[in-house]
Amino acid sequence: MPDTPALSVLIPFFNEEGNVHPVIDEVHEQLAGISFEIVCVNDCSSDATERELAEAKAKHPDTVVVFNHVERRGKSAALFTGLKSVRGQWVQLLDGDGQNDPADTARLWKTIIVPGASPRLGIIAGKRNSRNDSGFKWLQSRVANGVRRFVLQDDATDTGCGWKLIRTEAFRDLPFFASMHRFLPALIKRAGWDVREEMVNDRKRLAGQSKYGFLGRLGAGIFDLVGMFWLIRRGGYGIAREWHDPRAN
Repeated sequence: MPDTPALSVLIPFFNEEGNVHPVIDEVHEQLAGISFEIVCVNDCSSDATERELAEAKAKHPDTVVVFNHVERRGKSAALFTGLKSVRGQWVQLLDGDGQNDPADTARLWKTIIVPGASPRLGIIAGKRNSRNDSGFKWLQSRVANGVRRFVLQDDATDTGCGWKLIRTEAFRDLPFFASMHRFLPALIKRAGWDVREEMVNDRKRLAGQSKYGFLGRLGAGIFDLVGMFWLIRRGGYGIAREWHDPRAN
């Protein structure tokens, strides 16, 4: 493992057989020259994902860390499992299906983070430059994002994009609840950090099928949005001047 890597790439996996090796190999290829680690969390997959992750760890023992849930707990729980062990100052979230492009990580790391990002910057949220989904799914996402942005005022237009680069300190400020990964910009803004949005590439998944259906996503989205609206209305955190916290400026 590199000593105190600058970047931790956090990837949740659930039944992503056939995607594990291409995703992890591509991260290594695209992030060459950056000090990084890859933290993989298998959310109790029922296919060959666990075996492929073990193979990837054996192939890249210096950079890959793997955790396997004993019960399925969902994407948000997988992210928080990984968050407990990440060591980088920044955490890059990527989906395990290959739709997110790690070349965007290398590009934005070199153009925003390396020159010196604002100390108040909490998250760079990806905005997909194209959608490799059906027209109905695109419309569904467009409407959902519009409603969410109107209700939460979270400074993000495509929160469904899995590509997110988050300051680790800001990530660890957040409360945990199921499906909180859908509202990361709003939660980080609530905690007093700045939100920035950047265009990123959107690709077709490498193998397998999407885990989200229309009705399940719609029902959970409405319920979660109501809860988030309540949480945002309850206010943010206190910041003491003596902490020398960048959010105080």
